[in-house]
Amino acid sequence: MFSNFAFGIFEESIGKYHVADRVDQPFENPYPTEDIAHLLYRKNWIDTVQWHYEDLIRDPEIDPVAALELKRKIDASNQQRTDLVEYIDSYFLNKYKKVAIADKAQINTESPAWAIDRLSILALKIYHMREEAERTDASDAHRDACRSKLQVLLEQRQDLSIAIDQLLEDISKGDKYMKVYKQMKMYNDDELNPVLRGKRK
Repeated sequence: MFSNFAFGIFEESIGKYHVADRVDQPFENPYPTEDIAHLLYRKNWIDTVQWHYEDLIRDPEIDPVAALELKRKIDASNQQRTDLVEYIDSYFLNKYKKVAIADKAQINTESPAWAIDRLSILALKIYHMREEAERTDASDAHRDACRSKLQVLLEQRQDLSIAIDQLLEDISKGDKYMKVYKQMKMYNDDELNPVLRGKRK
């Protein structure tokens, strides 16, 4: 199933990141550019780095200048994340482009890649909640609470994986069809963000 394949790639990316466990470490993609695994690995690496950016920016003693720089890195990361989702959807659009769409075919509330985006974030939640559940320096109550939360996350993974695989199967049979809208983020655009537009005058 595609969901299990993708989740395995996400776990590989997360594990590799945590060897050095630094947001500024160099990135190397082990998969060839023409492989969907290349996009999945890159997508999760962006998510993983951003996860740790979000930890850093919540430091109550962070220097304001450093916080501003970090906020801009988070904005750039969000744009990269969106771009990767669109690349993954392009893969599916190409894969299923010859499928005959049934007369009663329906559109899904989200595209396959946006559902896979949620699976990537869920992989990060599972990794870090498992870490908390196994912390030897934490109280028994903390570990017990985190183990309970981990079970919920694992159930979410199962449900989301089933939904992704069912969606892809429906698309492959023509019972559902893809319609992808480019994300029109305005805050990074010199022409659409009034503050950036004003700076250019």
